Amino acid sequence: MREKKPNKRKEILDKITELQQTYCEGCFLKSTFRKEYGKTYAQSFCINQCTVGEKMRQYGAMLLAASSRSAE
Repeated sequence: MREKKPNKRKEILDKITELQQTYCEGCFLKSTFRKEYGKTYAQSFCINQCTVGEKMRQYGAMLLAASSRSAE
């Protein structure tokens, strides 16, 4: 019988979801920046300055790499 390979893409997506649920939902900074400066500013802050956003970008790069490998 053939051994099933772990689905790397699914693992990465699960980690991103876990990060978002743990740190982003109910984030005080995100909600404050959104109210005071707007959605675009809040998203920019999360992506460029938040440590959780940095980790999500790293997982995103891993996801792109895993997707390109599976296409081969």
